[in-house]
Amino acid sequence: MIEIRNLNGRLGDFVLRDIELTVGDGEYLVLLGPTGAGKTVLIEYIVGICRQDSGEIRIDGQDITPLYTEERNIGYVPQDYALFPNLNVEKNIAYGLEAKRLPRPEINTIVERFIARLGIDYIRKRMPLNLSGGEKQRVALGRALAMRPAIVLLDEPLSALDENLRSVMARELRKLQQDSGATFIHVCHNFEEASDVADRIALMHKGRLIQTGTLAELLRKPTSEFAARFFKVTNLFPAEARGSRLAINGVELACSRNIHGAVLAGIRPEHIGIANGAATDGVNLLQAKVIAVRRKVSMTELELDAGIPLVAHCMGDLVPQPGQQVVVSIKPEDIILI
Repeated sequence: MIEIRNLNGRLGDFVLRDIELTVGDGEYLVLLGPTGAGKTVLIEYIVGICRQDSGEIRIDGQDITPLYTEERNIGYVPQDYALFPNLNVEKNIAYGLEAKRLPRPEINTIVERFIARLGIDYIRKRMPLNLSGGEKQRVALGRALAMRPAIVLLDEPLSALDENLRSVMARELRKLQQDSGATFIHVCHNFEEASDVADRIALMHKGRLIQTGTLAELLRKPTSEFAARFFKVTNLFPAEARGSRLAINGVELACSRNIHGAVLAGIRPEHIGIANGAATDGVNLLQAKVIAVRRKVSMTELELDAGIPLVAHCMGDLVPQPGQQVVVSIKPEDIILI
């Protein structure tokens, strides 16, 4: 288990503040956030490349802050993979094992195991200069995992890959983690990539840990405007809560919480129902006009005027056209209140 308590650190003008995080044994955690959020800085503190100003990092109860990087039993794959340019694939994977002075037969056995597991036998004699981004990533993973670390830190491991290969390699990463039983911490800024691999997601912004939870928890219950926007709650409005009713720019909606005062109300586009015809009696039924229609890969995005501007996702082949009147339905339990 990794326990980070009240971690603070400054690197130049950047400040990491009050980080509190626990990562369970065998968990796949994704550190997610925009560029400059502090994700890489945090894992550099964990691996020991940089030293924090205050706070503790504990692994299985031991404070690792005084330990050198090589004493922490952490596998680390930096964003540029950092392969040794003068060593071929086999020798890159074997490097750490040789540094530990393991017997040559044991080194050969471990290297062969990871070459087979990662499907890189065909490049075993190649130099890093002659490898693709995906091949470099596999070699860097093999070098890290060959040391049998309890913890593996991955800094933007899929950023150099195209979209199709990124999805394939994300699935492979997840399988490698499950097979190894190691704890993985994976840095990325891509929401879809995080959803492919994570048991839990820790969202970072401006040097702070904003919110941690499963993907379902973060989608359903963002705790800040930043989290809501990052997790694509497209429809966000200042609102006045009056018990179980909301007023948004003159539009009244029922909600599932009983609160009072100023709130931020959010509605995910996929939680807005669309039907043809006129509004009839019911909870949260609004007459709306279709303003624009945008075709996407897996759905159609509608821009609507329902007294408040809404973006909705429409599935299937029956898509309303601009200018058409539709009925919008919103379940009270699908309204997010911040």
